[in-house]
Amino acid sequence: MFYSSFNPIHIGHLVIANHLAEHSDLNEICFDVTPYNPFKTKNSLLDNYQRLEMVYRATKDYTKLKPSDIEFILPQPNYTVNTLAYLQEKYPDYAFFLIMFEETLKIFLK
Repeated sequence: MFYSSFNPIHIGHLVIANHLAEHSDLNEICFDVTPYNPFKTKNSLLDNYQRLEMVYRATKDYTKLKPSDIEFILPQPNYTVNTLAYLQEKYPDYAFFLIMFEETLKIFLK
């Protein structure tokens, strides 16, 4: 799972995800569009479905890159740990890997 607000999705997201998809054992990279990032102001984000549509359009030509709206059904504000717990419960036979940018990692390490 590649977590981000994707506000908007950009070439850096695609380069990283495509590199991982092509040079790792990962079957696919899901771009999890976060509807509400508790670390950002809501008014700075584009509409959830606009961002999801942009991710869909940006990834549609890549067979291993998929948009995901999984967090749209979870209570808000949502935290990554809750999404991972939900996914593990729903898909116990799958292994999930977290992909994020350094700026997000710094938030986790605080």
